[in-house]
Amino acid sequence: MLKKLLIAIAVIVVVLVSVVAMQPPTYVVSRTISIAAQLPDAYGLVNDFHKWDSWSPWATLDPGMKVTYEGRSSGSGAGYYWTGNDKVGEGRMTILESTGQQIRIKLEFIKPFAQTSITEFAFSDTANTTSVTWAMKGENSFVDKGVCLFMGGMDKMIGPDFERGLAQLKTVTEAATRK
Repeated sequence: MLKKLLIAIAVIVVVLVSVVAMQPPTYVVSRTISIAAQLPDAYGLVNDFHKWDSWSPWATLDPGMKVTYEGRSSGSGAGYYWTGNDKVGEGRMTILESTGQQIRIKLEFIKPFAQTSITEFAFSDTANTTSVTWAMKGENSFVDKGVCLFMGGMDKMIGPDFERGLAQLKTVTEAATRK
């Protein structure tokens, strides 16, 4: 009887490991919003980490979060380091590229888990509106694949935060342009 139980457990483990291993090796999360404002207005709020507290979906999750700015104040080379409660964790962002229509950021999570991703904001304007796309892409380690399998994937975990952040960016940008 014990032998059959051990074989059953081994089969379950092999199946679980196989299912986790077959999960996608990379992920992409992307959301877009249209803002009734000129492109430079929205772009400026993203390109300067000092302005992120006005729209970031994570800024309100930990009012005691400690933030340190590094390097330039905005644009390529600007850095942002944070440490906070278990809802925001600890990490660092560095703007790698700032072109006037796109911002590429290296996002390094330190806690609760270590992971590096690339985050991109793409801006395009039409008439009196600006379209902003916030995307994040990265690689899934075996552990990440397991977490994503049971948590519903990166899109389900991060997508709602992107939606809240873009909605707040829209609100802040449109309010500033009405003044």
